[in-house]
Amino acid sequence: MPESTIASRRIYDGRILNLRVDTVELPDGKTSTREIVEHRGAVALVVLDAERNVLLVRQYRKPLERYMLEIPAGTLERGEEPDKCAEREMQEETGFAARSFERIGGFFSAPGFCTEYLYLYLATDLTPSSLDGDEDESIELVRMPFDQALALIDNGEICDSKSVAGLLLAARRVGSSV
Repeated sequence: MPESTIASRRIYDGRILNLRVDTVELPDGKTSTREIVEHRGAVALVVLDAERNVLLVRQYRKPLERYMLEIPAGTLERGEEPDKCAEREMQEETGFAARSFERIGGFFSAPGFCTEYLYLYLATDLTPSSLDGDEDESIELVRMPFDQALALIDNGEICDSKSVAGLLLAARRVGSSV
């Protein structure tokens, strides 16, 4: 039997996320609270060029106080379809468009406290794009052999969930020698 919500209180309304606290009744009749991050969702892309190189982004992540090597990704705008968001984010973060987009999976980022769902894509058949990147992001584009990126998962250099999931799902589609 699921938990039922007795009361819900909005704590914060932000540009990217909202925070609420729900009081819930548990299946055994006891009550508890749940802190819930509401998020519109996001997309993440494994971008492969004709030579089987993957395009990654290196960017500073303030919550972790470190640079991270990741697959390109971004948050859905209000009312935006995931496919359109994927096309836009890819161009903003990599400077390329793709003639081929395939949705290869998706997942909830942290279902214990967050509503965010990430849509994963494989993008191939690249062409240069003139779409400018976001003004509030400083991103370094990193191109490397796909198998090398998979090895960076093993050594912990690529360690965020969307990049690990995306690269491993893409490897099932395109094959790997690792």
